[in-house]
Amino acid sequence: MPKRASASLKACRNCHALVAEKVDICPICGSRDFSDDWSGLLIVLNTDSMLGKELNISKPGRYALKVR
Repeated sequence: MPKRASASLKACRNCHALVAEKVDICPICGSRDFSDDWSGLLIVLNTDSMLGKELNISKPGRYALKVR
């Protein structure tokens, strides 16, 4: 069975940004609090989009919808 892409990513508990496992500081908010337990993937290309505004996303990137 193929490995899930999420296995190599972790989510910031503060802004929900998805980053590589080796990253120590979130590039979006500067937090050091991460979780491996997340679900739902949102890719934001334009922060002026309806979803970007609704979720208060300030920088384009990959985001988790739910972080535990």
